[in-house]
Amino acid sequence: MTEGVSVRAGCSVIQSRFKRLFMAFIQIHTVSSLSPPHCVAPACCSSRYTLALLSSYGFFVVYSLRVNLSVAMVDMLNSTHQSSINHSGSVCPASVYDWDSETQGWILGAFFYGYILTQIPGGYLAGRLGPKWLLGFGILGTVVFTLFTPVAADLGASYLIAVRAIEGVGEGVTFPAMYTMWASWAPPLERSRLLTISYIGAQLGTVIALPVSGLICFYLDWTYVFYIFGVVGLVWFVLWAFLVFDSPNTHPRISEQERLYITNSLKNELSTSTRCIPWRAIVTSIPLWAIVVAHFSYNWTFYTLLTLLPTYMNNILGFSIQQNGMLSALPYMGCAVFAFLSGQVADYLRETRHYPTVTVRKAFTIVGMVGPAVFLVAVGYTGCNYILAVAFLTVSSTLGGVSASGFNINHLDIAPSYAGILLGITNTFATIPGMVGPVIARDLTAQNTIEQWQVVFYIAAAINLFGALFYSLFGQGTVQPWAVQASCSHGD
Repeated sequence: MTEGVSVRAGCSVIQSRFKRLFMAFIQIHTVSSLSPPHCVAPACCSSRYTLALLSSYGFFVVYSLRVNLSVAMVDMLNSTHQSSINHSGSVCPASVYDWDSETQGWILGAFFYGYILTQIPGGYLAGRLGPKWLLGFGILGTVVFTLFTPVAADLGASYLIAVRAIEGVGEGVTFPAMYTMWASWAPPLERSRLLTISYIGAQLGTVIALPVSGLICFYLDWTYVFYIFGVVGLVWFVLWAFLVFDSPNTHPRISEQERLYITNSLKNELSTSTRCIPWRAIVTSIPLWAIVVAHFSYNWTFYTLLTLLPTYMNNILGFSIQQNGMLSALPYMGCAVFAFLSGQVADYLRETRHYPTVTVRKAFTIVGMVGPAVFLVAVGYTGCNYILAVAFLTVSSTLGGVSASGFNINHLDIAPSYAGILLGITNTFATIPGMVGPVIARDLTAQNTIEQWQVVFYIAAAINLFGALFYSLFGQGTVQPWAVQASCSHGD
């Protein structure tokens, strides 16, 4: 009798457990059928990858307009080249200018004085007005003033400084607006891929603009550098206006599968109320300040090389203008390739769930900042061996591309709803190197000796190492509680 009771009791327990398992299966099946977050929409011909390609084209325009002056400046100041050789066949060759080293530094750095003003406002306005037109008109304004650069140069250095500063105002909204757009468009496990495709345009703009600007200066004259790249920017604006939309829900031609895939993947990461911005929580966030320090440190090296590498090639290594542009582009070509590859690898590591997001971000940041620091210092000891110098510069910048999947994307990891504002904050601090770096480097290299350039490289390397260490200690990879709150607390 006891044995029969225990058998029935055992059967009852088994039935009860089976029933619970069956009900759990039904619940999971129902939820997954209603909301399939893992049903990935195809990438080919998708709206999100179209956005990635067009934004890449946009950043190509942005950076080509930044760096072309660095190459043109060499020819604008070289009266011997202009007076003895007129490659365009014109009886009126382009003007040349007698600007001292200090004036050159202010001209090259003026862009960033305007650029820094619209970083945080750009992130705020993108959330209020929509990122598409803010970014579009920001770049369009830069394009228009680029076309007026030769006229401003003829009027005087102060006019050129003013034009470059206004260009910076227009470009200042581009990155915050783009991050705001990606907050609505990039599924979490595709962020590294999509953003590296998007921002690879910045590297390609440098890679192509440097040698092409050199060729334009050699075969035409330096004024055409600004006219040709200005027209390229106008073409981009037309495409952007007709093909891009603020979010999947406002895109008239997106497939329903892709729209659901994107919106379902983001529904647990976006704030339920983006109208009220938790400013206090944002500015006191340690993970945000980790990005600020890393961004500042990385940009010190990046902007120093971006504005002064053509001068280093010309004055120290002795290249002519057309060689200057081609060889100056090599470091950024490697950076572009590694930025793209790092995006693929980073998302693969996160998809397989072998490594948490924070580990991936920190590892890629360390490689992308420590590696460049080591090889940058090595450049200063290559002497006049231009092959070794270019090789080390290329390796340094190439490894820097890895950081594109490190701290650079981390804004979207910790607060996607406020990514544009966060980027505005970090990019405000990261713009400071562009303002003071070239001026300091110009002062340190007044006699253009190798020893003076070694000091410039040591400073940049030390700042890079500090940024990598700080981010490694304090960086985070998960959405912060204040980024998904329904409403602001009192005082925010």
